[in-house]
Formats: sequence, C-alpha cells, structure tokens
Amino acid sequence: MSSRSIFWFRRDLRINDNPAFLAAIAESDEVVPIFIIDQAIASRAGDFRRAYLAQSLRALDVSLGGNLHVISGEPVEVLNEIIKKYGASSIHVSTDYAPYGVARDASVERAGLALTRTGSGYAISPGRVVKKDQSAYRVFTPFFNAWTALGWPAPVHALKEIRSPKPASKYRGLPNWTLASDARLFVAGEEEALRKWRAFRQNGLEAYDRQRDFPGIDGSSRLSAHLRWGEIHPRTILAELNESPAHQVFRKEIAWREFYADVLHHYPLTSRDYYASQFASMKYDPPGKRFQEWCDGRTGYPFVDAAMRQLVQEGWMHNRARMVVASFLVKDLHIEWQYGANFFMKYLIDNDVASNSHGWQWVAGCGTDASPYFRIFNPTEQGRRFDPNGDYIRRYVPELSHLNNEQIHEPWLHSAELYTSRIVNHSVERLESLDRLQQLKALTQEN
Repeated sequence: MSSRSIFWFRRDLRINDNPAFLAAIAESDEVVPIFIIDQAIASRAGDFRRAYLAQSLRALDVSLGGNLHVISGEPVEVLNEIIKKYGASSIHVSTDYAPYGVARDASVERAGLALTRTGSGYAISPGRVVKKDQSAYRVFTPFFNAWTALGWPAPVHALKEIRSPKPASKYRGLPNWTLASDARLFVAGEEEALRKWRAFRQNGLEAYDRQRDFPGIDGSSRLSAHLRWGEIHPRTILAELNESPAHQVFRKEIAWREFYADVLHHYPLTSRDYYASQFASMKYDPPGKRFQEWCDGRTGYPFVDAAMRQLVQEGWMHNRARMVVASFLVKDLHIEWQYGANFFMKYLIDNDVASNSHGWQWVAGCGTDASPYFRIFNPTEQGRRFDPNGDYIRRYVPELSHLNNEQIHEPWLHSAELYTSRIVNHSVERLESLDRLQQLKALTQEN
C-alpha cells in the first residue's frame, strides 16, 4: 500500500517555489492536494476576491492534473475525513502568520491533528528579523537593512511529476463565484503571475522608480494580488533583482509587505486596533452621508473619485491613489481609519490584513515608522502632480472628459456638468484636522 501525505493549500496557490508542497511530495508516494473553503470567510470576502479565488483554484487544479480536492467545511472535520479516506499519515502546510490563520491552525492542532510546517509566503518569515536585543523593529528603514542583511534562500522548483489520487466528485467543489458581466477582473493563477512578472521585468522594472507613482501610466507591477494569494513567491522575484536604483525601490516595496507582516505578528491586535493607542481618543466624525459619498466616488475631488471608482470597478487601486483616498477619509472627513480599511477589504482582490491595516494606519498617522499625523495629502495637488494630464481621472470620471488638463483638477472653478460639488473644502478641513491633533495632545498630557 502506498504512503500518502496531505498538502493543504491556503495562501500558496502555486506549484513552483513551494517548499512545503515539495516536502509533502518527498515524504510519501502520493500527495493529496486539498483546499478547504470556509464559507463564513468567503461570505465576508466580497465579490471580487471570491471570483479571483475561484479562478485561481481552477488554474491550480489544471497544474495538478485535475487532482485538487476542494471541499467546503470546517478544517478539522475535512482533514479527518481526508485522512480516513486516503489513509494519509501527515498534513503539510506553509506557515500562516495572519491572526485568523494562526488561530485556525491552533484549533486544528488542539484537535489532535499535527501540522508539518515548511516555509511561509514571505522571503523571511515574520519574527525572524529582530534587533540585537531580540526585540521587534518598529521603523521600516532599519528593518529593511536587517532584512536585506539576513537574506533568503534561492527559489526551489516544482517536480515534473506529481503523484496524486483522483478526487471523487464529492471532493470537486470548485467554486463558481463570478462577477457581473461588466466588471473587470484580473486574470488569476500561477502561470499568469509568472507571465506578468516576466513582462514587467522586461518592460517596466527599469523605469519603476520613476513611474510607479503615476496611475495614468500605471508603472506598477500589478503583482500584489498574485503575492497575496501565493501564486508567486517573493523569493522568485527577489532572485532576479540587481542593485540598480529601480530594482532597489522595487525590493523595498516587497520589504514593506514583509515589514507589515512582521509588525502584525508581534502586535496582532493592530489588525483592527490602533498601533499608537492614544489616537483612539481623538475626536472623529461618525460615518454618515460623507462616508457614503467617499465610497461612491462622489466627493467632488476628481483624483479621489477616480481612485474610488477604480476600486469598485476593478477590485484594485493604484498605490499612490490608496494613500490619497485614505488621507482624504481620515484627515478631510475626520472618519476613523477602520471604516476605510473595511471598505478596502470588501473590494480589494489583493487584500492582506497586515498591509491593509498598517497602510491605513501609516496614512492616518497612528501607525509605525515616521508617520506624523500632520502629513495631510492635498487631493487636488496630488492629482496635478501624479496625473498631470488627467488621464487617470478621465478613465474613471468620464463626466469630466470635456475639461482640459488644468481644469480637470478643479472642476468647481469651471464647467462641471454631470459631476458633483465638493463635499468639503480641503483647506478648511486640513486646519480642522490639525486642531484635533492639538486637542489630542492636550488630552494626552492631562492624562
């Protein structure tokens, strides 16, 4: 009788550069590849992320020769059923560091099911990059220097032959989540991730440091969703970077993802709570009509509205735009960052709790690093600087396409038919935001 091991796919939906999957293959004659769908999590994921996951699972299934077992249910029950069905002797996984994943795996092990962990979805797993006194880094630059000095192993490649049993029909629960016909969805899967990386490396990487902030050009790699779902490992990317300025900037973007994962690992409550706890006492406005107008992309500030509409239409938003809309919500509308983070979480196909929560807190001034609250983005000037010709705005706010390159950034001074008036005056709200900061400082000193 052949020996069998289980490989439980989670956020590592790929064959190449997957040490945990290779460990499962090496241990047994056959490996049983499974993906467990948690319907409670799926229901909260939002249409874009569900549709992307469905597409990614189908791509993974193809690469496994149609042998991926996809089962809805509670992990302990599903794993016990698969163990009994195939006589499997072990369960292999990549280590999960997100709070939900940590809790889920702990509950599996409390039920008596041992998990063999190998590697993670990071070049260097959270918790490994520490100061000399073994404490965690709280500032990015020294983290990046230590992260780079520590280094990471080279990518590992998939075996040409993967022996797996054919799943019965009851284990073929590949989801059919789809989007409305007019919605735009990224192509998912490992093959697409590798194709996109090769194309970016050849055509966009050398200009990344100069073009990455311009959403009209979109000099970004568009790899964030592929990294989030583990369709490509960061090591695969890092192995092909050199020391040129553009490559170094791109390397730092990967490091930011790993820094935020490390911060969340050490401070798991910051997925929802304030990293700088005093900001919980700041004066905020309730999320009412203005919050909805922000969600709908009808603030009257074209750059903000273009970004919010891109999010709702595509399940993705350019990184520069993410910072601008976050600043607008927290600093111009005075609404707590968690409301914005939750809205992003609903739509983003690349939603990662560490990057999302800590990215929002960085903008809100209550997070890690040198992130002073008084960094307040001017939404009009950000548009002028990073979308000077209005290409990004025209793409998502076609009501303004009749305005010229200068007029389009301040439509309230020109013809703004079929658009909307500004819901706030940025200059006024900037001063209000700074005043609330002074109130918080006074309150903190009193206490």
